[in-house]
Amino acid sequence: MAYLYLEIDGKVYTVEREGKLTLPREGDPLPFPYRRLWRLPWGEEGVVFALPQLPSHPHHWLSKDEVPTHPQASPLLREAVYRSLPRVVAEGIIRQGREVLLVKASRGLTKGLWSLPGGFLQFGEAPEQTLKRELEEELGVEARVGPLVAVRAKVGPHSGLHWLFFFYQAHIAGPPRPNPDEISEVRFAPLPEAARLVADETMGGVLEELSRR
Repeated sequence: MAYLYLEIDGKVYTVEREGKLTLPREGDPLPFPYRRLWRLPWGEEGVVFALPQLPSHPHHWLSKDEVPTHPQASPLLREAVYRSLPRVVAEGIIRQGREVLLVKASRGLTKGLWSLPGGFLQFGEAPEQTLKRELEEELGVEARVGPLVAVRAKVGPHSGLHWLFFFYQAHIAGPPRPNPDEISEVRFAPLPEAARLVADETMGGVLEELSRR
């Protein structure tokens, strides 16, 4: 039986097992109904992310912000809270006519894969600040961030992580001079081709939409 991660308004339902606060399992008797949202590949048995159906706010439940330092929190509970946090990235769409700039990463999650330039938000940053920083670090030229093009979200089928993407128009001052520690290759590709080349389907979908405009 998979475990159940039941969260609403930042509160997490837990049960006590062997002196630890942990997640209930599917099939356990619960004092409320719930709606299954996602089956996630976490751990050997998996975790179902579900929405509790409650008549009022569960004030007495554990806040997810308390979990990392709670002395009774089980490793499973800590991992579920950590994995449920959104991963936020900002991506730049740098156009040259009907072509768009693609990069191939030297390291990290996208190593050896084509994608748009950009990266993860650092603590305290707005998405446009992140993008300017990432463009200048990756491409070695001054960058300017333009209008927001799209916001997209997905749950990764293999990681089970929640991804939030901010796509912006962007401009760079001159030809890219990629930092080899971050970027192994850059190229401009026609929008329809770029949509097929990028590894991430969400990114590809945004490029495909742009190619039809």
